[in-house]
Amino acid sequence: MENSTHFKVFRLAAYGEIGQMKYCYFAVVTVLYFVIILANALLIGVICIERSLHEPMYLFLCALFVNQLYGSTALFPALMFYLLSDTQDISLLYCYLQIYVLYTYALTEFSNLAVMSYDRYISICYPLQYNNIMTPKIICGLILLSCLSSFFLNAINISLSLRLQFCGNILDRVYCDNYSVYSACSNTTLNNIWGLVGTVVYIYCTICPTIYSYVRILQICLKSSKETKQKAFNTCTPHIASMLNFFFGWLFVILQGRYETADLPPILRTILFVYFLICPPLFNPLMYGVRMVQIRHACKRVLGIYPKT
Repeated sequence: MENSTHFKVFRLAAYGEIGQMKYCYFAVVTVLYFVIILANALLIGVICIERSLHEPMYLFLCALFVNQLYGSTALFPALMFYLLSDTQDISLLYCYLQIYVLYTYALTEFSNLAVMSYDRYISICYPLQYNNIMTPKIICGLILLSCLSSFFLNAINISLSLRLQFCGNILDRVYCDNYSVYSACSNTTLNNIWGLVGTVVYIYCTICPTIYSYVRILQICLKSSKETKQKAFNTCTPHIASMLNFFFGWLFVILQGRYETADLPPILRTILFVYFLICPPLFNPLMYGVRMVQIRHACKRVLGIYPKT
């Protein structure tokens, strides 16, 4: 505590391990960012333009794609800048801004996936009441709740972190994250309590409803016809794949924050650290665009590949 101070600048030390490969990495990152923007923006535009896609499932997908653009923008421009920059110093203000955006992206992603599982549950288990339950007001309310809850929880998180002082300003990361902040010299008991409470509440409100939804869907499918099972499989598989992809990506970040990973090669450690910000925004648009027939046909119509019927 005696040696702590309130640093105004942090240094992202992970860039120093890249060496002369930074130009190659910059090219790869630039291409990835371009593909992410193109794929997500295309599907957002298609869903907005095509009236046949103005249904709850596709509107929730649109919110998912918007959030992925939001999260990617918090990482890629800064990553591209620091790869070519001679210095990897980041101001305290921008560090906290980056933490806020990345964590709101992560929590909103979990919320969106939970809402999508609820939508599939109503669609498969209560098909006759689906349109009465999933009204435009309910759809807007669920999307807004997903965003606003994560923004509110992270605002409290950041406000608690702003009071901390630090023993050093070297972060072994390519971007700022809360696990680095929680290594501060100040008393972080309140931060840890809030982090634990917030995590438990968010898991209870997102993971538990998702598990319940799929347990009920499985029960219904076991009693249903082959056609119903096939329909459930076609609509639920992309969602389950998205959920597992993001969950494992976020798990990599948590494990690296809690456990020592110095024995891992630097490039592998960095890839695991940015996985949840790169793979879901790449994986989801491509998967939904290929797996879901209506989206695939709508993309062809919008792009002029396929005549309107």
